[in-house]
Amino acid sequence: MSAETPVVTVSGLVVRRGRRTVLDGLDLTIGPGVTGLLGPSGCGKSTLMRALVGVQRTQGGAVDVLGLPAGSRALRERIGYVTQAASVYDDLTVTENLRFFARVLGLGRAEVGAAVARVLDEVDLAEHRDALVGRLSGGQRSRVSLAVALLRRPDLLVLDEPTVGLDPVLRVDLWGLFHRLADGGTAVLVSSHVMDEAERCDRLLLMREGAVIADETPAAIKDAAGAATVEEAFLSLVGGAR
Repeated sequence: MSAETPVVTVSGLVVRRGRRTVLDGLDLTIGPGVTGLLGPSGCGKSTLMRALVGVQRTQGGAVDVLGLPAGSRALRERIGYVTQAASVYDDLTVTENLRFFARVLGLGRAEVGAAVARVLDEVDLAEHRDALVGRLSGGQRSRVSLAVALLRRPDLLVLDEPTVGLDPVLRVDLWGLFHRLADGGTAVLVSSHVMDEAERCDRLLLMREGAVIADETPAAIKDAAGAATVEEAFLSLVGGAR
């Protein structure tokens, strides 16, 4: 997929929960590199991500991912998705989790060992390969979930607030990994409500109340708002939208 071809195209997306409209006619595209999806809690970030991976019921619009409708069977092996809650088994070791999910994801017996070793190194958990997941720290458990998502070398990696609760050093390490994955051809979409992480992204989508209020590089967003930081730019944009 060329740099000019969008990885994700969202057109007129509508999502409602009961009487509340979470996303109302949302339009956007996401390309290669590391794209940050930033905004306060409750603004619709997780709902949008669920729509991209095909697990969110929608009431209107269209979502295309890698040239196919979101949720298509052919996308299952091409998208990695990491939720806010670690989705691994606490009563298995790190390696047992990874070997199990590798088989679920369809890796052949001959591929599993190499894939598990690779992702353990990528998320820096090789020293904990034999530890029970239930005895790991919250940050380590989150990295096991990330390792699962990387087993098939996805074309699109969707990360829902993966750095929440992590120490600053580990956050820096993970952002380095995201950029290495992007350099290797994986499009990375990562959400956060921590504005200082915005500077680490190639491109930003700033969200508020279900709408995208800015879509540009961090530098361009700051320049347009005459702000020194993305947080100041966000506050300026919010004030201008009132």
